[in-house]
Amino acid sequence: MLDSYPRPHLAREQWLSLDGPWACSFDGTGDARQVNWTHEIRVPFAPEAPLSGLNETGYHPVVWYRRSFSLPPAWRSQRVVLHFGAVDYRATVWVNGQMVAQHEGGHTPFSADITDVLVSGEQTVVVRAEDDPLELDKPRGKQDWLLEPHAIWYPRTTGIWQSVWLEPVAATHLAGVRFTPSLEQFAIHTEVSINGPLGDGVRLELTLQHDGAVLLSDSWSVTGPVVARTMHLRDPGIDDARRAYLWSPENPVLFDVTLTLKHGQTVLDEVASYTALRSVEARERAFLLNGRPYFLRLVLDQGYWEDGLMTAPSPEAIRRDVELAKALGFNGVRKHQKLEDPRYLYWADRLGLLVWAELPSAYSFSPRAATRLMREWTEAINRDYNHPSIVAWVPFNESWGLPDLPTSAAQRHLLQALYHQTKALDPTRPVSGNDGWEHVVSDLLTVHDYSSNASLLAARYRDQGSVQTTLETFKPGGRSILLKEMLHWDQPVILSEFGGARYSPTRDGWGYDEARSPEELLEKYRALVAAASQPGLAGFCYTQFTDTFQERNGLLFMNREAKVPLAGLAQATRQGGGS
Repeated sequence: MLDSYPRPHLAREQWLSLDGPWACSFDGTGDARQVNWTHEIRVPFAPEAPLSGLNETGYHPVVWYRRSFSLPPAWRSQRVVLHFGAVDYRATVWVNGQMVAQHEGGHTPFSADITDVLVSGEQTVVVRAEDDPLELDKPRGKQDWLLEPHAIWYPRTTGIWQSVWLEPVAATHLAGVRFTPSLEQFAIHTEVSINGPLGDGVRLELTLQHDGAVLLSDSWSVTGPVVARTMHLRDPGIDDARRAYLWSPENPVLFDVTLTLKHGQTVLDEVASYTALRSVEARERAFLLNGRPYFLRLVLDQGYWEDGLMTAPSPEAIRRDVELAKALGFNGVRKHQKLEDPRYLYWADRLGLLVWAELPSAYSFSPRAATRLMREWTEAINRDYNHPSIVAWVPFNESWGLPDLPTSAAQRHLLQALYHQTKALDPTRPVSGNDGWEHVVSDLLTVHDYSSNASLLAARYRDQGSVQTTLETFKPGGRSILLKEMLHWDQPVILSEFGGARYSPTRDGWGYDEARSPEELLEKYRALVAAASQPGLAGFCYTQFTDTFQERNGLLFMNREAKVPLAGLAQATRQGGGS
């Protein structure tokens, strides 16, 4: 169930997908009653995506959606909640002519209890999505503001682009769960939030299992909207035995969790979830996983498909991307400028793949941009906090949206604010404050270095002395790596963008270097990865996983076919760089 349900950390057996055909219009009116419904669109694909059935790649500042649905008779005695995975950028939702929700933020979920506006028979939901294609002070990631994709920017994604679904809940129901593992205590701290009226006799039951065996089962009286408990697992004591319980890419151990809310013997609500034991930290110039140095072999993953844009063509395609990253020899991905579908993170958790989660950038600085970034980032961290696969947060990339960072105190304050906001919301994971250069505050020192000369690349990161010189003197993109706030550093250094060699049989598109054959691509890749596996580094992130529209520098074509046999690439990926 968890691999298909759109919210895998709080899944119910009963739910109803509203994905599929909807009526659609590009009418600019603000009145739902005046819309001229001219098109049909396949949700959850954006109108710009061929799989939507429209392939409308022009400017569409307003998109309207309408769909009718009927509820199962068994739901009549329950509350009904309408969920949206993501609508880009500002959404207003009506059900049966009554406004039920407004939400701003193109990459994070929202929901509405629609029970009080339901009618007998068929229901109608209408959505108005506003997304000004020229607006640069909102989180937009790689979506181009020009009419056609150029340079490193791609087609726009307007409106609904993740699943829409309904589910029934009791008046008193489970609203959220937050798991925080502690290796020191061999325990998992759990916070469960509950919506609705509470009376005497309401209890919360929790069962934690692994491979069908119950590891822990407990029950607590519910006296308020949040129940917080620490679940101590039996500590085997010996390191080898302990490691069998610890999540990692090599051993992705998950614990299945069932949460049941009861009043007496009556079940009010029950959800399925899961968690894991693992720790991540950056300390003494090393990246540590479960308390031990762990060399990061990441690949930059933009998360685009040619026919679906930011939306995977199928649930199977989501899983396949995780499997392919592992088949290429990587132990993780940097999800670049995109907050990924939670089902991708589910498979990363289940199959064992580290993820750096990155906030889509705005491209101009203003108080409104600051407010928007902070709000959407808060929602993103809260949505994805439970995923053990996420091992780093990236609020900014290459000073995008902070063009005057070295000279603007206000821009440095915003970078510092998002760093500290991230650490306040999640003190358990390291943060790459401004990935690539111009570091002001960060747990990870990341460098973007697209030198195609493998010998030069190796010399820059061969040892701590070479790295010190590189950080002080090298200016990727004409930018200093360290600003004055970080001239004294002890963070691990990670080459978080490099490579990018193009191989395209048709010689179209671009890359940072050129390979004229699959054999030459493999040769270049092997040399560059060896250079990025130097003792002075704690890890690397190769650019990139697949071709992405006009960027033809992927290890895979955009249809996910390999340019070079996977075995050869995997062998090159795993060379050097410690364990």
